[in-house]
Amino acid sequence: MKKILTLTAVAVMFIAVNLFMYITITQRLKNNFSGAGQLKMIDVGKYLPFEEDSELARTGSSLHFSSGDDLPVLDGAAALVPVYASVIDNCYPEGCVTYEGGKFSDDNYYGENFAEGSAMRYQNTVRGFTAVVDGKTDLFFTAYPSAEQMAYAEEQGVELEIVPVGMESFVFFVNKDNPVDNLTVDQIRSIYRGKITNWSEVGGPRRIINPLLRIKGSGSQTMMEKFMEGDMITSRSPFAIFGGSIGYSFRYYLSGMVANDNVKMLSVNGVYPSAENIMNGSYPISASFYVVYRKDNDNPNLPKVVEWLRSEEGQRMIEECGYVRLPAEE
Repeated sequence: MKKILTLTAVAVMFIAVNLFMYITITQRLKNNFSGAGQLKMIDVGKYLPFEEDSELARTGSSLHFSSGDDLPVLDGAAALVPVYASVIDNCYPEGCVTYEGGKFSDDNYYGENFAEGSAMRYQNTVRGFTAVVDGKTDLFFTAYPSAEQMAYAEEQGVELEIVPVGMESFVFFVNKDNPVDNLTVDQIRSIYRGKITNWSEVGGPRRIINPLLRIKGSGSQTMMEKFMEGDMITSRSPFAIFGGSIGYSFRYYLSGMVANDNVKMLSVNGVYPSAENIMNGSYPISASFYVVYRKDNDNPNLPKVVEWLRSEEGQRMIEECGYVRLPAEE
């Protein structure tokens, strides 16, 4: 009899614990709109120059380098891989992109497989910016450098040229099932300053807001810090996992490169981040992207690439890559 009572008590306790876990965690997480943070790593293999199936803007160019020329080495942020890879495909000679081991590696997430003599590298924002300052890369494609990055250049005694070559919008995204479609600039800043903490405060469901953060020094984090005017949270509540996520990125990186069907971009101040709204200036968080190079770089072909990027041919290529051309100069 004692054994039966003991087993019954254990069974009841087991059921009670599992019921408690279901009610307090599983049920609350079931539709918590948190898939917004699950961005995939970009597949660099989709943007390799001179490969037939690569997703590049093959718009043609009047600028053509030969294998005997001093080819500027190009590198850039993850969000801008299609741009600088397309420059190489349109303007550089075949055979200038080389790999350790002779062929591209499918797990080449951070550019380890690009050979030292390759005209294309992929080191992403943090490592790539350091490489251009240190003279290991000639031309770096990026959002505007952070204060820390500019301080590093100054510490190394390096002066940089920072030239705008195209435009992008900075976007905020949520899970597609989140009913919120629009936030104001003030609401976004209040969320990322910890003043608005529940979706019900901005017209959504009664659920905690889970504000995602990016890596310090990345292009998106630098842009976010600029947008937030240096005043934003640096960590999240431990209860945030029970809530619905909101994140931030650049438009084409989100919609074209990682293409996550589970997320949607938000309108800001009632304006959706379309290419048209970026071009006409109605979307409120648009910004140029840039090429960065050392002022003392004496490669004669470097200014040719920069000039071509800002020409009609280069701007057409940037548009075909999925980004937005610079506004016409008055």
